[in-house]
Amino acid sequence: MLDNKGFDLWADGYDSTVGISDDENTYPFDGYKNVLGRIFQVIMEKKNAVVLDIGFGTGTLTSKLYENGCTVYGQDFSSRMIELAAQKMPGAHLYQWDFTQGLAEPLKHQRYDSIVATYSLHHLKDEQKVEFLRTLHDHLNENGQILIGDVAFETREELDTCRLASGDKWDHEEIYFEAGELRSAFPSLSFTRVSYCASIIMICRRPSSSIVSKTASL
Repeated sequence: MLDNKGFDLWADGYDSTVGISDDENTYPFDGYKNVLGRIFQVIMEKKNAVVLDIGFGTGTLTSKLYENGCTVYGQDFSSRMIELAAQKMPGAHLYQWDFTQGLAEPLKHQRYDSIVATYSLHHLKDEQKVEFLRTLHDHLNENGQILIGDVAFETREELDTCRLASGDKWDHEEIYFEAGELRSAFPSLSFTRVSYCASIIMICRRPSSSIVSKTASL
């Protein structure tokens, strides 16, 4: 698994690497641009939305939101990624922090209309995903939403099928979403498949009774 130094080294070539995979319809980024486009459209349904991006990378998505009137907050653990993103979004609120340690302190004092995580949270173990998503849910405004775009599947069987088809390209260090299992903690979760390996997961702000207690597990 890449650490922050690894992402620093990858930062300048990240967008082109992703683009090649998407254009060639190969794992892991087949459907990447479609995922980002659909998430962009959902967020833009609210004018001047306040958005938090977890693991924003070079700002591919958030820079478009920024250009279209959104107030952008972001957290990433690569200083080089932040440097590149800040060039596109000089007025954004960007912080360097490892999300495996939760939210950066300044981000804990805000609420957001949308919280987005694209191709980032697969670095968390399943139980860490649940705990972190609960934290993010608590920072949503009323009718807000968490939008996750990633390599993700409805069932473990679908994940296994993709893993076998991907062969040696499969990254065994990344832990991908299985919506069916995650739904036990977030019953209102919705799942939209975009490509054979990419999907969008949405969790909307609901009354506390809609979130299963912290004693629940995947």
